[in-house]
Amino acid sequence: MSVIEVNGIRVYAYHGCLSEEGRIGGHYQVDINVKGDFSTSEQTDRLVDTIDYSRITAIVKEQMAVRSKLIEHVGRRIFDALKAEWPGNFHWTVRLTKEHPPVAGAVDHVVYVLEG
Repeated sequence: MSVIEVNGIRVYAYHGCLSEEGRIGGHYQVDINVKGDFSTSEQTDRLVDTIDYSRITAIVKEQMAVRSKLIEHVGRRIFDALKAEWPGNFHWTVRLTKEHPPVAGAVDHVVYVLEG
């Protein structure tokens, strides 16, 4: 079992329940972790035999561009899109961080994590 991590995908997006969030947007960070058997790519040295992390980044950006009220919703879309792209026997973790959410009090960030 091996792990590929793509951490710190920075995106400016327009998610949130408040109408202001849909207009002014905010900063987000997405981390992706995929566990699986990468022994074939270890031997072949071919991109087609592994998970392409540039494609992971593209999928995250595509899904983050579609407005959602909840980070849970966009997190699920990212998760489902990754699993659809690579339907093999992989275990995915999507960690979606919303920086400085508009809540009462000083909050640095909120995080939603999806695994499976």
